[in-house]
Amino acid sequence: MNAAAVELRAAAKTYATGTQALLPVDLRVAPGEFLTLLGPSGCGKSTLLKMVAGLLAPSSGEVRVWGEAPALSLSPGGRTGSPGSAAQRPLGFVFQEATLMPWASVCTNVRLPLDLAGVPRAEATPRVRAALQLVGLDAFENNLPRELSGGMRMRASIARCLVTQPSLLLMDEPFGALDEITRYRLDSDLLALWQQQGLTVIFVTHSIHEAVFLSQRVLVMAAQPGRVVDEIAIDEPYPRSADFRVSTAFARHAARLQDSLLAASAEQSPA
Repeated sequence: MNAAAVELRAAAKTYATGTQALLPVDLRVAPGEFLTLLGPSGCGKSTLLKMVAGLLAPSSGEVRVWGEAPALSLSPGGRTGSPGSAAQRPLGFVFQEATLMPWASVCTNVRLPLDLAGVPRAEATPRVRAALQLVGLDAFENNLPRELSGGMRMRASIARCLVTQPSLLLMDEPFGALDEITRYRLDSDLLALWQQQGLTVIFVTHSIHEAVFLSQRVLVMAAQPGRVVDEIAIDEPYPRSADFRVSTAFARHAARLQDSLLAASAEQSPA
């Protein structure tokens, strides 16, 4: 069996207030997998993602990323840390908001993680251009964020992650604030990047349709307290086109996820 990209062993999170944000989770994410966390607000999706990123420590249990505890610092778009296997496999985190510096060009925003890491400009420049080309923004490198659409700003945020050449990409509802057409387009572009770059992706969403379209596997989560209640495989081939969204198979998976979410919301939370 190949080493896991991400592994959680009874990992749980309880805040100092006593709030149980996440009950113990056991999870193994294989290298190259596209896993989605699906559930309502307050079900622990973002908490789980932040524990994988090393932004939150579990209250109990353990988290491993490429076999190591993720006790590393996160820079905008990437992560740095002590020498070892995890340090050689950067982690990228795309937040709900693009969080771009409004006074800086797209090029400067994308280059930020490399600047913070002290990468020489001669090395950084071609990496920035390559990342912008991957997300289709190579013609906008000198534009300011205010000159971009919401979808383009999110593309710039993704490019800022890709410039660190990550092996693992964590995405916390990155397309939730976008219109439906833009969201569909970025979903398709994300799948192309995932396959082209050989990424491992953990994606957070509250959209059933987005989860079906993107994922190989979906963890269904429920709130109060946050917990994993179901695991569903989306065993459909890639690439997935617009036709897949209106197929019988798509409807079947969406219905299964909906039933799981409804059942979770109806059941009494554990004591």
